[in-house]
Amino acid sequence: MSDITRIDPPELHPTAGYAHITVVEAGRTAHLAGQCPLDADEELVGAGDLDAQIDQVVANAMTALAAIGVGPERVVRSVVHVVSDRSEVLGGAWRRLTASPLGPAFGTASTLLGVAALGYSGQLVEVDLTAALP
Repeated sequence: MSDITRIDPPELHPTAGYAHITVVEAGRTAHLAGQCPLDADEELVGAGDLDAQIDQVVANAMTALAAIGVGPERVVRSVVHVVSDRSEVLGGAWRRLTASPLGPAFGTASTLLGVAALGYSGQLVEVDLTAALP
């Protein structure tokens, strides 16, 4: 994809698979709403189970990306919110996301945040994505 360039300046620290900088040549972008672990009936999936919630978020994000005609390789920015302040929980969430079908989305400019709460009662994870459209 010559219209998306990922850069890791050698003067910056190594990353856990993401790029420090993502450059997109002029074009259209799609900004997805935060993808939540909800099913089509707006019911929370996987109450108390971070892995199950991540799997639902991945499925929802893949559906949203398909609706705009792109795959996760076109994502140019991601922000992951996890309800936890423990690095092992955050790291586990990151590993599950990057190993999922959505994994290529996280090889770009990415941020992983531990937060106190999210919008739905019992929600443990949310993923915000921005994609470059061809």
